[in-house]
Amino acid sequence: MIHPDIHRFLTDWDAAWATLPPGSGPAARRGHFEGVAAAMREPHPPGIGTREHHVPVPETGETVRVREFRPQGVAAPLPALIYMHGGAWMQGSPETHWDITAGIAGLNQQVVLSVDYALAPEQPFPRALNETLAVARWAHDHAAALGLRADAIAIGGDSAGGNLAAAATLELRGTPQAPRAQLLIYPATDLSTDRPSHRENANGPLVVVASMHVVNAMYCPDTSLHFTPRISPLRAASHGGLPPAFIAVAEHDPLRDEGVAYAEALQAAGVPVELDRGEGLIHGYLRAKAYCAPARERFERMAAWLRTALT
Repeated sequence: MIHPDIHRFLTDWDAAWATLPPGSGPAARRGHFEGVAAAMREPHPPGIGTREHHVPVPETGETVRVREFRPQGVAAPLPALIYMHGGAWMQGSPETHWDITAGIAGLNQQVVLSVDYALAPEQPFPRALNETLAVARWAHDHAAALGLRADAIAIGGDSAGGNLAAAATLELRGTPQAPRAQLLIYPATDLSTDRPSHRENANGPLVVVASMHVVNAMYCPDTSLHFTPRISPLRAASHGGLPPAFIAVAEHDPLRDEGVAYAEALQAAGVPVELDRGEGLIHGYLRAKAYCAPARERFERMAAWLRTALT
């Protein structure tokens, strides 16, 4: 059963999205999402400053915007989390996920680097993944100038952002820039939609299975690539040598079983994993942490795990 307080959140969420005209495309949805997220944003944690960076991306010759959240008055160097926001690869920004990133910075007194990666369908795969990798390498290679501990940089994200974080972790495996830990929150780890959780939760809330193939095709129009590790990290030939992971899934989420399968794949390869099954919760539940005590408790649990992992 979905936790009753989640329904309170969904009432407000659905009302906010009801004003979006039917048939709106990705660009209109992006703008609407920014407004909805701003209106529902929690108070900013005290003592957390923010600034922006623009990181070069070798593959495009352009830059990607990164919003930094940093505790003020805390001596550098600090541990850091590189965070990739959710939004089905087509919407979202550091601003829509402000509550998560600023909240982790506040709870852990660490730096969070939130990446404004390029969005589909205008900028399809591999643009967002290349930008994720560029930021991970930049943060490590410029750690001293950024006031970061090069040996304590994690990567994470939620939903589509969790997909990018997992794929980047696979690609960075064995390199000097490999992350110390990975925080994957209701991640998309496999583009197939044939698991029990897809059938049990076909109509969400928040994620509808029938629309997934459209979203997946916008992210990567070349369907022959959909089940390769850079898009479906669960399909990697090996998950050995990856850093410890916290994987949070939600009981009432179509993506639940692929998150569990990824945790099991990592564990089978000898990777330490903490799996939070999110009983009573839904995809995107961190948006409900101001409404729902279990959602807030899960958020604090993952932050505490990350704090320990980067000690």
